[in-house]
Amino acid sequence: MDLRALRCFVAVAEEGHFGRAAARLRLAQPPLSRRIRELESDLGCRLFDRIPTGARLTPAGEVLLAEARDLLERAERARERVRGTESERVLVLGTVAGAGLDVGPAALAALRRDRPGVRVRLREAPVTDPAAGLREGRVDLALTRLPFDTSGLTVRLLTEEPVVAAVPAGDPLAARPRLRVAELAGRPRFRLPPGTDARWRAYWLAAEEDTPGPVVASVEECLHAVLWEGAVGLLPAGAARRHARPGIAFVPVDGHPPSRVVIARRTAGHDPLVDALANALTDAAQPPHGTGAHTPAAVPSRRCCS
Repeated sequence: MDLRALRCFVAVAEEGHFGRAAARLRLAQPPLSRRIRELESDLGCRLFDRIPTGARLTPAGEVLLAEARDLLERAERARERVRGTESERVLVLGTVAGAGLDVGPAALAALRRDRPGVRVRLREAPVTDPAAGLREGRVDLALTRLPFDTSGLTVRLLTEEPVVAAVPAGDPLAARPRLRVAELAGRPRFRLPPGTDARWRAYWLAAEEDTPGPVVASVEECLHAVLWEGAVGLLPAGAARRHARPGIAFVPVDGHPPSRVVIARRTAGHDPLVDALANALTDAAQPPHGTGAHTPAAVPSRRCCS
């Protein structure tokens, strides 16, 4: 007995007529009659006697009517309780190295319009975890960057962002309009801890593994390494805007692939609220209508401060 068949049965019972019940349900009469026959076949008894004025409940139908009304009422209560959980649900959005933060406000505004009861909490993951805690279940969705091992995850590209070299303001490279990664050779480089995803390490280090330099686990630690230890290294271009401070210059880098900003989620399972957040982020990352393809984030000026 599915709920649709029970709704059809109750409508016929209350209307006493198949035609009026079909009109009430906005359903053609043949499908309505077919559902009643299937319900009778499932139960092994007649539910209605056909009479000249329409349809009359049999004794079995009288019993089912009370039960069906109760079942439908309970189903509606269950539906409302499930919907009500949205007002208590907090989605956790992980982010790595500032990925996608520019689209966050627009995405959150859209999500609140469509799902006013849902709240979103941001969790910033260390740069040593490009999956942002997805694999451990610490977040529901991740704003992160490729490349890294995405096995077991579903990934959707949002945009691309150039990279910059963070160098001490007094370094001769700080005066350069642009540079190539090879020009960082001979300087201490901030490094990622052993065990960090191999693809992620290769992309951000872009250097031999034995390059000396401080080990870091966050963007802030990268910047401290530049200021206090004279280290250099690669960061997303947005870091020049979000982390500007005296003593650090950010120089655009040529010849290195841009950072691909993506949303990632666990492939296993399905969550409509996570879908809604992912779609809001995707829509917010799209260019305004009529402007053509999405343009990667602009590279900031080569020097934030001296």
